[in-house]
This record gives sequence, structure tokens and C-alpha cells, in this order.
Amino acid sequence: MRVDRRNFLMTVAGTGALALSPRTIQAEEQVSRATRGMPTPRIKDISVIECAPAGVRLTVVKITTDQDGLYGYGCATFTQRADLVKPAVEKYLKPFLLGKTTDRIEDIWQSCYDSSYWKNGPVLNNAISGVDQALWDIKGRQAGMPVYQLAGGKCREAADCYAHASGEDFEDVVADAKKFIGQGFRNIRVQVGLPGMAGYGSSHSQTGKVTALHDKPLFDRELQVRRALKLLETCRRELGDEIELLHDMHERLSPNEAVQFCKQAEQYRMFFLEDPLSPEDIGYFRQIRQNCATPIAMGELFNSPHEWQPLITEQLIDYIRVHVSQAGGFSPARKIAIMAEQFGVKTAWHGPGDVSPVGHMANVTLDLVSYNFGIQEYSPFNERTQAIFQGCPEMRDGYLWVSEKPGWGIEIDEKEAAKSPFKNDPLNGGWGEIRLRDGTVIKQ
Repeated sequence: MRVDRRNFLMTVAGTGALALSPRTIQAEEQVSRATRGMPTPRIKDISVIECAPAGVRLTVVKITTDQDGLYGYGCATFTQRADLVKPAVEKYLKPFLLGKTTDRIEDIWQSCYDSSYWKNGPVLNNAISGVDQALWDIKGRQAGMPVYQLAGGKCREAADCYAHASGEDFEDVVADAKKFIGQGFRNIRVQVGLPGMAGYGSSHSQTGKVTALHDKPLFDRELQVRRALKLLETCRRELGDEIELLHDMHERLSPNEAVQFCKQAEQYRMFFLEDPLSPEDIGYFRQIRQNCATPIAMGELFNSPHEWQPLITEQLIDYIRVHVSQAGGFSPARKIAIMAEQFGVKTAWHGPGDVSPVGHMANVTLDLVSYNFGIQEYSPFNERTQAIFQGCPEMRDGYLWVSEKPGWGIEIDEKEAAKSPFKNDPLNGGWGEIRLRDGTVIKQ
């Protein structure tokens, strides 16, 4: 027996079981008419859009379907090896996916993940992420809803963010932090330079000649520890207790030095200390947890569940901050958030300049739908970026706001993207080496 949809909705609404307004019922009818009898979209083409509007290499995958005007975008940005992602998508994933329906996002993710046999490499994960996020974009455009609605709806109105304050010396960092506080930020990551050396996250002066056995960029672990502790002391005193302080160690200390630093930093009541250890040294997180209560964030270098699972399930960290495209996209990141919630671990997705605006929109979508959201790293979008990516997430008073448009709510002007190509770079976007005084390469 055929049931008239409008009469059914009006009847249910009349009983009080559903609070459906006439406008909602009309929207339901429009979606029903648009999709009734329409075949499921199939993948017609997959292309890669590359650009560097802020000097950082961004990679986005575009999936075009066989239905006119229906397509989607996904972030596949791996700045340091950007030239490898495009062939991974176009030479391997594209022929594997052409003709498949776009509705089976999980099935496509799993089949792409399995097709290379060897798994969890950053190039492949970013390629899969581009496909995965593009399929979510398509799904949202089909439904006429932002992706956050497809993932269960909002747990909060917007995502609280932190800004990056830095400087050559302590007073410079404090001044930079106050500038962000004046813009409404309540959470500040602070980084200070090392005189004559290559620190992280901050400019550095060349004053004071440092003796070393090589002519490469130099780093000194003991000096870094002293400078960082002095920075935290200064910022806590000058900025007050109301401002949350964060600091990135960037995996540059030895494991024992990292344990000691975390103990010494406990007195400054930080929001979190980021990346005290490298992925190769994650066993030492147990020592940190046993020795102090400094909140720890970890994960931007992770590619594999083998890395984040033990830290979450053993409750050895407080914030998981995986780079979403490195983990394989929106689908696996959503699973990470759900697993972390069960163990009291909050999210703090990696959000630097080497994430495309599409990736930032995926981040803030996860922030809104995850009950265990902690904080979001924020990097501003310059005018060139906004000219290419129309509909970037909006920053207001220290909060990042998701788009209310269907899908990710972003359109890409490919002609504008072509005006900002990858620039010539001796390392093609990669990082150079940094060495200790004796010439030993350090992790970074």
C-alpha cells in the first residue's frame, strides 16, 4: 500500500511525536522529489588540485560524479612530500575507483586502504583522505546538509581555538600573545627563539656565535629546556592565570629530558604540553604519567592505529592531535574521537598552515560533533587562500565556526588556484636537517 508522504508527516506532527514545521515538511518533500527514482551517483572522474597561496603546498582531491553539478572536495595535503600524493591519487586510486557508487564511503575507504597491501604510509593515507573527504562532501551536497548534520549534529556552537604567539625573546612573545588576547583568544601557544640557533615555532636572532663541529642549523637541548621554562614562567606572570598556555616541544628532547621537562613545567599549570616525545619513543609516556600531572597532547606525526591506540587506551595522554589527512581522512578521525571519548581523552586536531581550508573544515566539523572536543589549533587564511577556497571556516572572538552550507560548504576556484602554483624549492617542501653541536641529526 502506498502512503502519501505529506499526509504521513502531517499526521505524525499532529500527534506531537515530531515537531515538524510546514517549512520542514516542504524541505522533506523537495528532497524526496529530487531523489525519488534517481540512480545513485557514480564516480566519473578524480582529479588533484595543487596550489600554494601562502607559500605552503596544499593538495585537494576533487571527485566528479556522473550527475551534473555533483562533485566534492577532500584534503590530501602532505606538504613535505606533496609531489607524491598526486600520482598516488591519479595513477592508483583513480583507476581503482572509477565507476563505483559514491554512497558507500566506508566500503570505499576500506578497499582503498587494503588495495596497496602495505598500509599506513603517509602518502597513501593522504591520498585516501582526499577521496574520503570528497565523498563526505558529495553526501552532504546530496542531502542539502552540512557534513556535521550527517555525523549526528552539533555538541557545541563553535570550536574554541588557540593562537600561536612567538618571538625572538620573552618580551616579544608576551607582546605577541597580548595581541591575540585583544582579538578574543583565551588560549595561546607560546614559543621563543634560541639565540644563534634553530629553535622551533619562532624566529631567532643570530647574536652570540655558537661553536659547533659543522655549519648546519644548530640546536641545543639544554638551552631549549632553560629557555622554555623561563618562557612559561614569564608568560604566566605577565599574562595572568586566566589565559591558558600551551607549548610545543616538537619531539626534540631525548626521552629522559622530556620526562624531566614535563615534571618541571607542571608548576605553570599549562593547558597542554605538545609532542614531548617522538613516535618512536611512545613507551616513555608511561614515565611522564607516573611522574607528573602536566597535560600532554600528542599525535600530529601519527599515521597508524598502532601509534595512537595504546596512548588512548592506557590513558597516557590527555589530548589526541592527529593530522586528519595523515590518518586517512574524516572517517578514521571520527573513529579516533569516538574511541578516545571512552577513555577520557579529548581531541585537539592538528591545524597548521599546511592543512587546506577543506581540511580545516573537516577539523571543525569533528570539533562540533565530538562530545570529547578539547581545543582546536588555528591558522589564519590569507587573501589569496580565501580567493581560491571560497567559504573558509570563520574565526570570531577566538572561536572557529563551521559552514552551514551543504557538504563542507567550500567551493574551489581552479583558475585562481593555478595562479598560485608550487614554488621552486630545493627540498620540494621538505624539511632540512637540524643538528646538535657534535653534528648529530635530531628528530623534529
